[in-house]
Amino acid sequence: MKVYKPTTPSRRGMTGIDFSELSNKRPEKSLLKYVKRQQGRSASSGRITTRHKGGGVKKLYRIIEFSQTKKDIPAKVIALEYDPNRTAFIALIEYKNNGKQYIIAPQGLKIDDEVVFSDAGFLNPGNRMKLKNILVGTMVYNVELEPEKGGKIVRSAGSSAQVLAHDGDYTNLKMPSGEIRKFRGECFASIGMVSNPENRFYNTGKAGRNRKRGIRPTVRGSAMNPVDHPHGGGEGRQPIGLKHPKTPWGKPALGVKTRKRNKWSNKLIIQRRKK
Repeated sequence: MKVYKPTTPSRRGMTGIDFSELSNKRPEKSLLKYVKRQQGRSASSGRITTRHKGGGVKKLYRIIEFSQTKKDIPAKVIALEYDPNRTAFIALIEYKNNGKQYIIAPQGLKIDDEVVFSDAGFLNPGNRMKLKNILVGTMVYNVELEPEKGGKIVRSAGSSAQVLAHDGDYTNLKMPSGEIRKFRGECFASIGMVSNPENRFYNTGKAGRNRKRGIRPTVRGSAMNPVDHPHGGGEGRQPIGLKHPKTPWGKPALGVKTRKRNKWSNKLIIQRRKK
């Protein structure tokens, strides 16, 4: 973590991510693509459907390998890079047949290390294998929800899930939220914890840095008029005047469960996350 000196009021308390351990090279050109940004607007109507999005610095998308297309072929880590599209760092790996891929870099992975995607193997950071073949107590990330569909969860910086038990065709994992749920043992997962764990301590410091990230200003509902927000109105500074906070559209906010009651994956949850 990089801490800046308070040379200006906005610099006071500002922190940044330390990129000194990353490779000083340009991204792999064959693994870049342009993705049109909607910036919070509907593609059909052009109206704002998600507030507080827009602007930002232009960036290209890095094509990440979340699945395991090349199994049982060792690959060498040739670079560790920054990805502007995610909080975690990414690693550029090269196979013996000269094929290259980007993967999410785990904590502790270094250049010249070797990773392999296989049904079973060594529990080295970055290796990818089936959950049923991973020892109890091991930390994993980039976990598949369904076999051969690619990693969908536990991909943000510093996150990891823990293998708790193997029960028949299923494996029990403790998620970063504290939830305990079952996964098919045939699902793949990567060994280790996602890199850049200090990201949670990142302090933007000033509004200008958020604008570069594509985040537009957020106005408090209590500062609006009644026609614009349920919290609005009143003379001077007033409380919201409601028992519970609401969204601009009148729906309950903060602490309300949003998960569907009849979702198909509810039966796989052993213990819900703490409120």
